[in-house]
Amino acid sequence: MHKILAQINKIILPSFTKQGLDISKVEKRQMAITGCRYFVTSRTLG
Repeated sequence: MHKILAQINKIILPSFTKQGLDISKVEKRQMAITGCRYFVTSRTLG
């Protein structure tokens, strides 16, 4: 199930690392998206 979520995240959610996002200046919405992507990725790999 997490593999499917990871694929959906990759397609739908933006990648902030490719945009060169400065982590010290992120908005709450961007931090929530990053946290969601991290959670799904860590569950998929683990």
